[in-house]
Amino acid sequence: MSATLDVDGPAAPPRSNGELVFAAPWESRAFGLVLTLVDAGRFGYDEFRTRLVTRIADDEARPYFESWLAALEDMLDGTVDAASVAARVEALREADEHGDDHH
Repeated sequence: MSATLDVDGPAAPPRSNGELVFAAPWESRAFGLVLTLVDAGRFGYDEFRTRLVTRIADDEARPYFESWLAALEDMLDGTVDAASVAARVEALREADEHGDDHH
């Protein structure tokens, strides 16, 4: 199982000169987590992509990778404790704010 990323359209990740662009380390981690879960067969990329497009449409002003994370949370709903995920997300955001990339 593998993911074929969109090059354009609402599900296409941000790029610069054809390369993916991540504004913060947590964005690349969330991106990598989705691809790892797809490769492991935990869920299909098409299903994730559908949820991503829905999350983007819900709030078009929301930054892309925040929508990506929201779609990932949708995919994981019921499989992990939401409070644990929220706590880990907050810890990663705080680490990013302090320039600590060792989590």
